[in-house]
Amino acid sequence: MKGLILSGGKGTRLRPITHTSAKQLVPVANKPVLFYGIEAMAEAGIEQVGIIIAPETGDEIRAAAGDGSQFGVSITYVEQDEPGGLAHASLTAEEYLDGEPFVMYLGDNLLQGGITDLVESFRASAPDALILLTPVDDPENYGVAELDAGRVVRLVEKPPQPATNLALVGVYMFTAGIHDAARAIERSARGELEITDAIQHLVDEGRRVEPHVVRGWWKDTGRLEDMLEANRLVLDRIEPRIDGELVDAQCDGRVIVEQGAVLERTTVRGPAVIGAGARLTDAYIGPYTSIGEDCVITGAEVEHSILLAGSKVANLAGRMESSLLGRNVTISRSERQPRAYRFMVGDNSEIGIL
Repeated sequence: MKGLILSGGKGTRLRPITHTSAKQLVPVANKPVLFYGIEAMAEAGIEQVGIIIAPETGDEIRAAAGDGSQFGVSITYVEQDEPGGLAHASLTAEEYLDGEPFVMYLGDNLLQGGITDLVESFRASAPDALILLTPVDDPENYGVAELDAGRVVRLVEKPPQPATNLALVGVYMFTAGIHDAARAIERSARGELEITDAIQHLVDEGRRVEPHVVRGWWKDTGRLEDMLEANRLVLDRIEPRIDGELVDAQCDGRVIVEQGAVLERTTVRGPAVIGAGARLTDAYIGPYTSIGEDCVITGAEVEHSILLAGSKVANLAGRMESSLLGRNVTISRSERQPRAYRFMVGDNSEIGIL
């Protein structure tokens, strides 16, 4: 059984962060989202993993994930020349998959508890497809499944009036039959080969499509709110570890301080993670915050936020919260007169001043 992780999306909902970085590499608890999917594959005993990449971000993803040895898997990269939908991605990888059953995992998704039990169930019952479902409050924004006596009878992509609240989670398990189904369908109104249509084709042909309702949490990290929520959910499960240096500083609760980080006259209330080489002075770090490597925070309070590597926050009069800072961002307040706001902001940015 092989794995297939889709990492070709442009991440328009996370701009401007994704103007300069692949959305699958934005970190949650200081680890790229993509890595959680690769690790889930490895834990499930899947040794060969294909990663779908786009020409624009492929080199960055290759550099980050490498040949897979750091995860205990072998990674093959498959370039998708157009964002043609999930079913199109399966066709793009057909040669790599070579007729084997496979797990398809969206590279910007997080699933609590991994996929080991699901892979074992798929191998044992051998359906044509196994789909993961979860109840959501806004099913009109997802692919939605209708069930009858535990069988999948209908799937619709982003229906304006959903018949159920069961959304497809971004993890699927297929036999090679999904490729023929993808070839048999037409492109949708948005010009893509939808995986929901391909699975529906399997259902219409009488193939066995089994549902599995996810009881734990699942997150699509495509928006700022989702990134922050995923960060909170992952940090809730960390084990405390202090490898850095504390100088008249204290860490309360579940806190990770990586090696090389230095905290002076600083309080950190977990759950939180402080990356390697970070320097925090006269600062307060509140719960559900991930501080990336080599960040510098001086005379400031930060809570429920994600700071990527090399960012600097200094001398803020109020607390920064619910924020996502990209790499090498500087936010500071000068004591010089006159007091004024001064910004250099890229396209599609958002700044809130309270």
